[in-house]
Amino acid sequence: MTLLRLEGVSVRFGGRAAVDAVDLEVAEHETVCVLGPSGSGKSTLLRVVAGLQPVSGGRVLLGGADQAGVPVHRRGVGLMFQDHQLFPHRDVGGNVAFGLRMRGAARASYGPRVAELLELVGLPGAQGRAVASLSGGEQQRVALARALAPSPRLLMLDEPLGQLDRGLRERLVVELRALFARLGTTVLAVTHDQGEAFALADRVVVMRDGRIAQAGTPLEVWRRPASEFVARFLGFENVTPAVVSGEVAATAWGEVPVPAGAPEGPRRLLIRPAGVTLGADGLRCEVVSRTFRGTHVALLLRPEAGPVLESECGLEGAPRVGDRVAVSFTPSEVVLLPPE
Repeated sequence: MTLLRLEGVSVRFGGRAAVDAVDLEVAEHETVCVLGPSGSGKSTLLRVVAGLQPVSGGRVLLGGADQAGVPVHRRGVGLMFQDHQLFPHRDVGGNVAFGLRMRGAARASYGPRVAELLELVGLPGAQGRAVASLSGGEQQRVALARALAPSPRLLMLDEPLGQLDRGLRERLVVELRALFARLGTTVLAVTHDQGEAFALADRVVVMRDGRIAQAGTPLEVWRRPASEFVARFLGFENVTPAVVSGEVAATAWGEVPVPAGAPEGPRRLLIRPAGVTLGADGLRCEVVSRTFRGTHVALLLRPEAGPVLESECGLEGAPRVGDRVAVSFTPSEVVLLPPE
């Protein structure tokens, strides 16, 4: 069942289209993360669904009902922002209860529901704590509890973990995914952090200049970027023009093997860093830099011909800066990108 449907939604500011004829569906109990650089239209899209931003064209439907003219508080959506927007003059319990009050719940229900929600987000018994005494992660949990309080049919998150340090962010994203699965919550989130989106989402939507550049599962988008823009946004830099013939492609790096059945002719070719492997034979390169990544070493290589290459290798025996190495290419890590 589709809960949210956008049909040709556009938002224009003067002569500029911040959102340009976007079609999107979100199923019940699905978590969809919208990714994109600053100015891609992702936050504007979220504001449109919430009712905070009027559309210039198109329709927003929730549960099949057109939301034109429906105010924010009647859409049945929950909102959680990057800066939490907690009320400093209210304690934790008062902040969470605010969502219940806005829904018009009976005052007698506040206590049990607040206690239940704080238990759910990992802050049992925190009702009386002052907001100012909370850490960033604890404030995030209170904001989530407040957004969940009215039992929204759609929960919307705007850069939900953007202000937290990396370790806490990685831990919370795992907790959030488990929580949403347990509650059956339908989630629409926007973020610029692909790692966060890929860990949280059932489906990822990448935006560019107000349009959807690609949509799919995290695995689909990661393994098969739909364009050079998506590939580079995901952090892949080994992209070059190529001419495919049979099972090889002629490139500035020489002949690169491609997957069987690849379409022939001029293309753009991506080689993931894991597919640039060190060996005894192959393209000669100089190691320009090496960066420890915990599980592997990331190398930047300057080949004898062609642009620089990014590669990955194991921790043991990783070459040093200035070393000369030879590389070959793994066909399964080569992606032929559609022309833009």
